[in-house]
Amino acid sequence: MWTDRIPTLTAARQRLVSTGLSGFAHDVVSGNYIITDCGYAIILAMKIRDILAEGRPSVSFEVFPPRKDAPFAPVKEAVERLAKERPSFMSVTYGASGNAQANTAEIASFVQKCGVPALAHLTCLTATRESIAREVQALRTAGIENVLCLRGDMPNGSDAAAPGEFAHAVDLVRALRPEGFCLGGACYPERHPECQHMDDDIVHLRKKVEAGLDFVTTQMFFDNNIFYRYLSKLRDRGVTVPVVAGIMPVTNGRQIDRICKLSGTYLPSRFKAIVDKFGERPEAMLDAGVAYATEQIVDLFANGVNAVHVYTMNRPEVASRIMANLRSIVA
Repeated sequence: MWTDRIPTLTAARQRLVSTGLSGFAHDVVSGNYIITDCGYAIILAMKIRDILAEGRPSVSFEVFPPRKDAPFAPVKEAVERLAKERPSFMSVTYGASGNAQANTAEIASFVQKCGVPALAHLTCLTATRESIAREVQALRTAGIENVLCLRGDMPNGSDAAAPGEFAHAVDLVRALRPEGFCLGGACYPERHPECQHMDDDIVHLRKKVEAGLDFVTTQMFFDNNIFYRYLSKLRDRGVTVPVVAGIMPVTNGRQIDRICKLSGTYLPSRFKAIVDKFGERPEAMLDAGVAYATEQIVDLFANGVNAVHVYTMNRPEVASRIMANLRSIVA
């Protein structure tokens, strides 16, 4: 499908007149305006803060770009399949330790060509002012309006010191705020692994919000009560921007060890029981993982959390099964 980004509904109508196409429909799930014939889609440019402001249940997806020198075709195929589920937006990571950063803008652009607003991740620890300026230009050229501001990590095996121009994500937020992007950031319901105290972690988050974040997305969690307590703390401390809940469908028992080592995420006993019972049976673990993630999402929606971000691991079949369970809820 051919797509084109249109900045306003008025401009979209003008394009209809100039191209002679017959009409368009508003997709209430994705928030896009879609031409109804000729296989031509006109996308109403959408900032994520506007999507979140609608206050309706919505599900977004995360994908990762191909590694350096890896083929694009499998990732683009996954994006096309994910786009058919009509997520509210799709985020594109910056690659492990930034090693696929050159591919983020291209995949984000492809996401929008599939009719879905894109959120491009951008890390800054190893960046300079000049390199960030180049990234901004690449994102503008690709038509990206939404950026997730992250500190990132040093590349694996690197002994070099960071340039020092962007020591923390807040430095990137301050640099990008004048550029007109809608800016998102990360937050940690169980605190950042490098932060000793939750109160300090929230102070750091508030500084990012005050610097210009429009919304934040959480690290994955498997106990919704942890998220609810965290959200209450944020509101009590004056962090009022939308908080998007990050959900990881665990469909492979071996994922758990890696998740715990990287993030220190708490695993409820009932989740451990599921992994212990089904972790060595791939099909059963897939069913159980989808069911557990679906239950988390339904509970979040029922308790007034309207925005959920699913870490898909580039697996459209997992996202499709979750969306099938939610179809009448997010319609």
